[in-house]
Order: sequence, then structure tokens, then C-alpha cells
Amino acid sequence: ATLPVLGNILIKAENKKVYFAATNLEVSITTSAEANVKNEGAITVPAKILTAYTSLLGKNDEVELAVESGTDLSIKSKSSKTKIKGISADEFPEIARVESGAKLELKSKDFKAAMDQVAFSAQENASRPILSGVYLHATGNELRLAATDSYRLSEKFLKLDTEAKTTTCVIPVRAVLEADRLSGGAEAIQITISDNQAMFTLGGTELTTRLIEGQFPDYQQIIPKKSATQVLVARDELELAVRRVSIFAKENNQHMKVELQSDSTMVVYTDATEIGEERTTIPVKLEGEANIIALNADYVLDVLSALSDEKEIRIELDGKLSPAVVKAPKADDFIHLIMPLKM
Repeated sequence: ATLPVLGNILIKAENKKVYFAATNLEVSITTSAEANVKNEGAITVPAKILTAYTSLLGKNDEVELAVESGTDLSIKSKSSKTKIKGISADEFPEIARVESGAKLELKSKDFKAAMDQVAFSAQENASRPILSGVYLHATGNELRLAATDSYRLSEKFLKLDTEAKTTTCVIPVRAVLEADRLSGGAEAIQITISDNQAMFTLGGTELTTRLIEGQFPDYQQIIPKKSATQVLVARDELELAVRRVSIFAKENNQHMKVELQSDSTMVVYTDATEIGEERTTIPVKLEGEANIIALNADYVLDVLSALSDEKEIRIELDGKLSPAVVKAPKADDFIHLIMPLKM
């Protein structure tokens, strides 16, 4: 609102490329395209108008861009001539690149899978800013990612393509999700981390973000070291049961009970509400003693969605006062905790 130019995209013609950039002063994205540049120059135009216009162009349409009258962008295609009023490029903030720092390299598909399993646990508009970020800790060939909103926690381990020096930072979840969205068009991703910024390089696109200052919670101490009960349950069956319970649990702040019984069954149910109640029994593979816990149904659905490729999931309980631990049964690189609700 205070800087209208932040609602614009910078278009700059230079050498044999056209560069595009956008920023909100926290996160910046730049990319480029090959072009026949006749005269170098730059202008900014409203992002909403430009993206609406380009969505109506054919994939193979050639367009000619030209700046007219100082701040008007003329766009000519085979069948149309368009003029968009812009703002001088001189008013656009300078976007700094992260030239030096710790460099992490990994496959885009691994990064995307990890973000799907971690980022949802962060709280984007948290009252504690540190909880609105994803924690990164790299050492050697290993990268540890974590996120928490204090009610749930995700932790994921990844192997890096090249060895990295030890580094730790917290990246805003909004920037991480944007990098995740952009990663589909690149085979590999490089993350360069400086003292107060991080830059994701994905093919010819760069995303730069400020880091979140502060100390990330020492979450290792809340991960249960033991469990009285362990079960393997079919992911799809559990998801259906929780979705049915969720219909009625909405009347009770998504309060849902999970009871593991000695006859190797899991009962998922909600207490009677004004609109009704639901109770589903699922066969499971049980190790240990019978147990019961109350959980937020939405949180359970979120982690089941994050593990959508798994046929079964592993749940570990130590009692109604300890966090529920959710894992993929055949991998030890992911762990998710959900804090219990009062019974």
C-alpha cells in the first residue's frame, strides 16, 4: 500500500535476454528469457494485469515489447496491440543476490517431497515469528529440516548431492512454499545461505528471502524416547475414518479420540455432539499394550496427506499425555509429532 511499485513486475531488456523480477521486500523472484533485444531498457507494470494478459496468449505466440512515453508498455502480437500503464523502473527496489555463503545442492524431487512433509507444520502468521519458518541444519552430506507451530512438529532428513559446511538457519515458510512451487521446472536446486539471506536457484530462476532471526525451539527434547504401543495401520482406511469423524468433530473443535485395543483394532471416534457422532473400527498390527489418546482430527489428516505415497503408516503412543508419533514404516528419515488434547 505504501509502495505501489511493489505490486509491479520489473521487465528489463539487457544483452540478449529479458529479465523479470518481483518483490515484496521480504521475498524476491527473478527469472529471464531469451529475446531479440533491439534497445536495452526497463519498466515496471502491474503484476495482476500482466499475468491476466499473458494467460490469454498462445504458447507459441511471439510478442514485441516496447516502452512508449516513458512509462507505457506496448505489447504487440500477431493479432493484437496492447498498452499497459506502468511505473518507472527507477522506483523499483534493488534486488540483492546472495553471492557467497554455505551452498546446499539437492535434487528438486527430494526437496519437493521434503517440503510436502515438513512445511505444513509451520504457522505462517505466528505470533512468534520463529514458528513461521522452516529450520535447516546442514552438516556434511546431511540436511535436517523441521517445522512446528507448537501443537505439532515435522522433522525430515535429506542427503545432499555435495558435502556442505555446517550451517543453520530458519527460512520463512512462505518463501519455502514458493520455492517448492517453482521447483517443478528444475532437476536440481541450490540453496545459498548467508548471514541474513538465503537464495534458491532453480534452473534460470532465483528466489531470495530474508532469514528469520532468533533461536528455533529445541524440539529434540520433546520427541519421545520410548513408546508403550506401536501400530501399523492402512493409511487409506485411517484417512476415511478420520474424515468421517471430522464431520461431527467440527462441533467440538476437531476433538477426536483414537483407542488402540488389545484385540488389534483401532477405534476412531468422537463424543456425541449436537449434530451426531461417529465411531469407526479398523484392524491394525499391534505391538505393546492397549492405549488411548485425544487428537485434533485436522492435524491427523494433514500428516496423512503428507504421507500420501505410503500404504501403511506407523503410530507410536506412550500414553494420553505424551505426543503421538507418526512415521513411514519403511523409512527412518521422517517423524511427525502431534500434541495430545485433554481427554
